[in-house]
Amino acid sequence: MTPALLNHPITAQWPPQHPERLQLYSLATPNGVKVSIALEEMGLPYEAHTIRFEHNDQFHPAFLALNPNNKIPAILDPHGPGGQPLALFESGAILIYLAEKTGQFLPADPAQRYTTLQWLMWQMGGLGPMLGQLGFFHKFAGKDFEDKRPRDRYVNEAKRLLGVLDKHLSHQPWMVGDAYTIADMAIFPWVRNLIGFYEAAEVVGWSDFPHVARALAAFLARPAVQRGLEVPRA
Repeated sequence: MTPALLNHPITAQWPPQHPERLQLYSLATPNGVKVSIALEEMGLPYEAHTIRFEHNDQFHPAFLALNPNNKIPAILDPHGPGGQPLALFESGAILIYLAEKTGQFLPADPAQRYTTLQWLMWQMGGLGPMLGQLGFFHKFAGKDFEDKRPRDRYVNEAKRLLGVLDKHLSHQPWMVGDAYTIADMAIFPWVRNLIGFYEAAEVVGWSDFPHVARALAAFLARPAVQRGLEVPRA
């Protein structure tokens, strides 16, 4: 094993077969596949390790040494800034790092760059958390609550956010005009999860958002997206 990875606790628990590659610790959730899709789109060599929630891997001391917030995804890059290893968590931060490392999918033009980061933050702070809460109240334990006000609150907010997204996409193919960026990689896995895994198309009125549907279809048609959605394999 390379010295860059040798001393990190996580490599003892999940030994890399290719220690020269970027190590990804993840699960095929919306937040997880953001990073695997980015890695596939950017063509970076990486090795994926499955963090199994059913085994409470996210609470293992070795994983907590990489991400004290016990969430996926997280990465360990043996070739980080200055040639030193870099441990990084939070999917948005990882997307920015990978884009800057490769010079891809984050426009060099300052205005477009900040527009990309704006929509990335919109996903991180709004769309993702709201759709996740909607999923809880619609598909999981929340549906058994007699008080429907929490569910309705997230349904209405999901509709509002989808409306914002649909209007924005009504006059351009991607979140930053013609440029496909890390903002798209962050947003559309959550939209896919909403109508797929969460089975919430009817409750949010999916047919009211044709521009979102068009962009989602274009996103899912990309070969790198299709590969990234399957990483890590269960």
